[in-house]
Order: sequence, then structure tokens, then C-alpha cells
Amino acid sequence: MTTWKEKLEGEMPEDWAREIDIFESQMELRRQGKVEEKLFAETRLRRGAYGQRYDNGQRNDGTGTKPLVYPSDGLTKGPETMWDAPGMQRIKIPFGGLNPEQMDVLADLAEEYSDAICHVTTRQDIQLHYVQIDDTPSMLRRLAAVGITTREACGNSVRNVTACPLAGVCRDESFDVTPYAQATMTYLLGHPDVQDFGRKFKIAYSGCRQHACGLVTMHDMGAIAVTREIDGKTERGFELYVGGGLGAVPYEAVLFDEFVPEGEILALAQAISRVFARLGEKRNRARARIKFLVKNLGIEEFRRLVLEERAKLPHDDRWTGFLDALPSYGEKPLKSGAELNGASRPEGFDDWYRTNVYAQRQPGYCVASVTLPLGDITSHQLRRLADIARRYVGESVRTTVEQNIVLRWVREADLPDLYRELQHLGLSAPGAGSIVDIVACPGTDTCKLGIASSRGLAAELHTRLAATAMELDEAVRNMRIKISGCFNSCGQHHISDIGFYGVSRNVGGYTVPHFQVVLGGKWVDNAGSYGLPIGAVPSKNIPDVVSRITDAYLAERQGQESFQDYTDRVGKKALKEKLTDLTKVPAREDDASYYSDWGDPREFTIGDMGAGECAGEVVSLIDFDLSQAEALVFEAQLDFEESNFAGVAAKSLQAMLHGAKSLVKMQNLDITDDPDQIVSEFKQRYYDTEIFFDRFAGGKFAQYLFRRHEGNELPNKPAAAREMVEEASLFVEACYACSAKLAAKATPAASTSTVVTLEL
Repeated sequence: MTTWKEKLEGEMPEDWAREIDIFESQMELRRQGKVEEKLFAETRLRRGAYGQRYDNGQRNDGTGTKPLVYPSDGLTKGPETMWDAPGMQRIKIPFGGLNPEQMDVLADLAEEYSDAICHVTTRQDIQLHYVQIDDTPSMLRRLAAVGITTREACGNSVRNVTACPLAGVCRDESFDVTPYAQATMTYLLGHPDVQDFGRKFKIAYSGCRQHACGLVTMHDMGAIAVTREIDGKTERGFELYVGGGLGAVPYEAVLFDEFVPEGEILALAQAISRVFARLGEKRNRARARIKFLVKNLGIEEFRRLVLEERAKLPHDDRWTGFLDALPSYGEKPLKSGAELNGASRPEGFDDWYRTNVYAQRQPGYCVASVTLPLGDITSHQLRRLADIARRYVGESVRTTVEQNIVLRWVREADLPDLYRELQHLGLSAPGAGSIVDIVACPGTDTCKLGIASSRGLAAELHTRLAATAMELDEAVRNMRIKISGCFNSCGQHHISDIGFYGVSRNVGGYTVPHFQVVLGGKWVDNAGSYGLPIGAVPSKNIPDVVSRITDAYLAERQGQESFQDYTDRVGKKALKEKLTDLTKVPAREDDASYYSDWGDPREFTIGDMGAGECAGEVVSLIDFDLSQAEALVFEAQLDFEESNFAGVAAKSLQAMLHGAKSLVKMQNLDITDDPDQIVSEFKQRYYDTEIFFDRFAGGKFAQYLFRRHEGNELPNKPAAAREMVEEASLFVEACYACSAKLAAKATPAASTSTVVTLEL
């Protein structure tokens, strides 16, 4: 039988083929026990192969089936190694660019090795789930043969280089950033200077400042296309930003240089990489991103070090070699442009045209968005979409950061026929870039870090909103909703109008899925500002949260006031009060639905804590204390809104001390209010013993408390104040999770109950 290696020999780039051979050899050495699991984990991650979660019995949106549920009860601890059960394969798609041949191969791989679903991510990648690691070498070879690599799709490396999906056809761009994004990916892929990072490094390009397509300010390195006039000649360059990132505590990137000449962008990226590799944190992964290095050094010192490094770099012809091809670069339309005019329009076309069609700056052409609920497209749909691309646009296809696919250079006159073909595939839903077009990370479906079902909630919201989307006021219809299954912001909840991230609460001895409600984010202006959480609401009440907030906005807005301006004017305190009744969780016997997550009929429970008193429900001391800590976090937020940075510093620290004290009181009721004693006993009882440690990054959240207690400095900028609020919020959430973990160990579950312990 001919292997894929033999079949594709000579069709893959020679260096890529050799890398895959080496990876296959490393797999065999791991099987033989000659390579440690820790080392192999980084090896496979750099090839894009992840482990995934196996405690759900089905996809939360009801689509697809799992080839395997591990272990037999589908609930207990998942596999120890990649060979025990399938995992996830991430596939890099630089700037989101795809052609029909690549789409066919992706469809084939999903069908043959996965669950016949390709998932588009918020970084323009493609992910396949439930992939056996033994199948990865064949997959990688088949991808390499059509010009796709998975190298450094994961791991401590330069991840996929993203760019605006409208680059080259946007009406507002300075110039097309596509070739620069491609050159950056090619130059840094496997480069020796990017192999020793403490954490990942993400790069994005945008053709303009005002739109969100590039999301530059949330990246480790982001470049916005700009031009300047020198002696009557137009020069291209980039407004360069560094040190951005979302994650648990988001940082907005800071300006490195107002104008980096186009011929310097690769050299400067290399110099930045070298400084990051040399000085970035390595031991504490929680602070190993470049945003922490930029913050610690300050942008002036960081810039000095980078420019010093740049001056020492030996010349590399590749820095400017790609520029020679720019005059001839550009996508070529498949057909001559033609306007829509009076063409016959099928039913539903006008709604789709209004939300899913963007008029290119080239007359007679447009970009058509294919909306993918939850970012999923089946193998059959992708294969047929490739055929459609061949007929209408040739090779001009891209994925987007909103988990959709766009067809570029569609002749306007062809739009009705294109719409009919998309209808036959079930891909003609309107609402691209609207409140219906919800972004969600994998959450508890497959992610090991997921706390609540982001996909399940997104599917429910999509169903409810889609029914009335075209009847919504335009101001609401144009809003964005983004959902993460935990605080790590893979769903980008910080930069949406309304964001949610998964948490949990212990109610009467049962773990109840909740979501923190995040308001104040700004999607436009390349992710112009980040939102903050205003409080946790039971997962089953989140649809009502969306309705209540949007209804209040319509009723109370002033003129054409944007949603962000509305939230700034009204204030989070008033908005939080509108949701007060929605934060309540009914007793399990009154409504059991609150005790299971969206799309999953099983109950999350950690045992019965006992019958309630006749005078009312018994509330444990720690739950009462933690609610007070959460209230302090919210008060810190209100101070932040009023630019009362002293209040932010004081209350965020008080919140963390209150949370730490609540845990200490579980072992020592006589703990005083002395901060030194609280921190000392918390460290001794919970940090040194690792009881407080989470499954994400050890004692990361405890470090927030220790650092603030040791040096309770006043923030001098809004970004620093916001960071204090974020850290306090995360620390209190960790206290809640630690409390639930201890309760689960102390209280045996009822014999008739299913036990699922959720740990932060």
C-alpha cells in the first residue's frame, strides 16, 4: 500500500518534508520512552497538535458526532497522553488566505481524520478536532503539498500572522498589507531568533486605523499601514505597536514608532524577537508574554534595547527581497467587473446583501461574507464552497477573525446567482458582522481550560437573535457579542460591545455554570478599548441579560449615541442594577435547568450541603465573604470609571485581601484583619501547599495578591488601573473556585448524582 509520504514525494517543499519526517521520528521515540513527555509536548505543539477535553458526550451545538468519548463514563479525568485519545490539530492560514485546492484538502482531512467539521478560529486558522496523533504526519504532508504548514501553529513561537481580510480591496486602507503579512510569516517561520520564547508571540497587520479587521492593539506586535510624502514621493511604512494582548488581564499595545519604513519591518520584527527571547520571562509562564516585558521596562527602554539590537544585526537580503515583487503583486479577478443593476433577486437576497456584501474600492466588484455560526463548516459545505470559488472568484478566498469566510472579487452582477448557490449549501444566512454573528471559543466542548459552555450559549443566543435580527434597530443589529469559556479571552470578550466569560458558583452544594458580563469594549479602531466585568450571572439567564441590556440602550440612548458611549454615560453601577434579579439562582428542586449548562443535559453538582433552615436558606460563611470581595471589585470598577485611581488601588487590594481571608477562615476562624497576617497565612495554608493552584498556570492568581501587597503603588495611567481591577476580579474568581474544590472534597456526592468538579 502506497503511503502518503511516498505518494507526495517531490510535491512538498523540501524543508517542510524533512521537518515532518523528523516529527514522525520524534513520535516513534516518544512511543519507545526515549523522549520525555514534557519535551515531546512542546514538539507536537509546535506542529499544531493539541490535547483536548473529553468530559462532554456530544458537541454542544448538536452538530457532528465524536468518534470517541474518553473514558467510558465520559465524565472523569481525561487521557494522560496524546495516544490515549484524539486531540486537536491547528492549521496555520497566514492572513486567512485560501484557494480552492487547499479548501478541498482541508475538507478531505476533516472527513477522513476528524468529525467532518472545519472550525475557523479568531486568528484565521483552521482547527480539526478528534484527530488521532498517529494520523498527523499524513495530514501534515497532504497540507504541505498544497502550500500549508502547521509549524509553530502552537507552542512558544510566532503564531499565525493575521491581517485584514479586506486587504487589497478595502475602500479606506492606505495600501494592501497582504504581501507584508506573508513576508513576515515566511521570514520568521522556523527562524533561529524565535525559538527561545517564554510564551507565544502574535503579529497582526491592518490597512487602516479606524476599522477592526486587524485588531492591532491586542497583539504582541501590530502594524498599521501608513504613508508619508518625502520630496513629492509617497513612501510606505507602518505605525508599529508592541506589547498588546488579551488573556486574563488584557493590555493595549503601545506605540513603538509612528513610521517604520516598509523595508525595515522584517528587520525590526527580528530585533524585537531577539530582545523578547533574551529578556522575556521564562520560568513564570503567567508573566512570560512580551506585554509584561514592555510594561516592566517601559516603552522608552524597550525601544532603546530593540534599536540597539537592530544596529547589531547582520544584514539579511530577505528583509527587502520581497519588496521587488510588490509592483506586480495583486489578486487578479476571474471575471470583468459588472454592476448589479436590475438583476432578478431571489427571496432573502436583500437581507443578505445588506449585511454580507461589501463594495470593493474596485468598481463592479464586492466581497461576499459566508457566515459560519460558531465558526463551523462541514466537509461537504467546504468542498462545494471551493467549487463555487472556482466559478466566481478563482483563488480569492479568506478566513476572518470573526470566524467567517469571505469570497473576494465577486462580480456584482453575479451576486444573485452566488446567493442561490449558497442557499443550496445552507450558507446564505445574513447577519455577518452583526449581533447575530456571535464569536465563541471552543469552551467546554473540547478545551481543557473551559469552565462554561461558550459554544452552547452562543448557539442559543444565535437561535434567539436570528429569528428577529432583521427587525432589530440598526444600532442594536450592529453590536458585537463575543463569548469565552473561561477568563483567557480566546473568544475576545474584552473587545466586544457585550462580552461573556465562563465562571462557576457554588449554590447549595452544587456547582452552577455562570458567565461574567463584560461591558465597555470597543471593536472598532483596531480594538480601541477593553471592557470590564460587572458581575456574574447564571448561564441560563444570559439570553435575558442580552435582551435587557439592548432594550435599555434603545430606551435610554441620546440621539445617535453608540453603545459604548451609552455604557460610559450611564455607568456600570446602573447597568449592574438592571441585572440584579437575573443573578439569583433558584433552588434545584424549583428549577433544575440552572444546574446544567447549555447543550448538556447533565447536572454539574458537588454534593448536597444539607437541608436549609426554616427561616431561610443557609448561606455558608465563605460564600458570604466572597460575595463581599466581589462587591469590592465592583466598587474598584466604579472608581476606575471616575478616574479615581487611588480608590482603584485601595479597593482592588482590599478585594483580594478579603478573598484570601475568606479562605484562611476555613482553617483559622481567628484570623485578624492585619494584611500581613492574611497574606502570610494564605501563603502558608494555600499557596505553599498548592491547594490554591489552578490548572491553568499554577499559582498565577496568588501572585497578583503577593505583588500588590509587597508594593501597593498607585496606578498613574488608566491601563495600569484597569489591570488592577482585572487582577482583583480574577483573584476573587480563583477564591470561588478554590472554595468549590474544597467543598467537593469535603462533601461526598449523593449516590444518585453525577459528579463533575470544576476547577479554575
